[in-house]
Amino acid sequence: VQLQASGGGLVQAGGSLRLSCVASGDINVMAWYHEAPGKLREMVAFITTKGTSNYASSVKGRFTMSRDKNTVFLQMNRLKPDDTGVYYCAAGEVLGDTKYWGQGTQVTVSS
Repeated sequence: VQLQASGGGLVQAGGSLRLSCVASGDINVMAWYHEAPGKLREMVAFITTKGTSNYASSVKGRFTMSRDKNTVFLQMNRLKPDDTGVYYCAAGEVLGDTKYWGQGTQVTVSS
């Protein structure tokens, strides 16, 4: 499975961005990870083919992940400078067993 992510950019604090990721094949779990400068990569949200989703506490209430077949979206609202970093789309058949990674897309939030 290949993953193609897009949608990053530069935005002011309080603004919004929408990331997209298209998978080349069927896959159960799709997720977004955030790698802030100098920090470890962390999952921010995931969604399954059944629509089950969950979010990191740092983004809950601000980010919404949705899915249309093999395409997922991450709507990011009320962005903060701490949201700056590279966002990666990832996928696997089982939650926690990420087998596939897309290229990252840069999100920069200015204060």
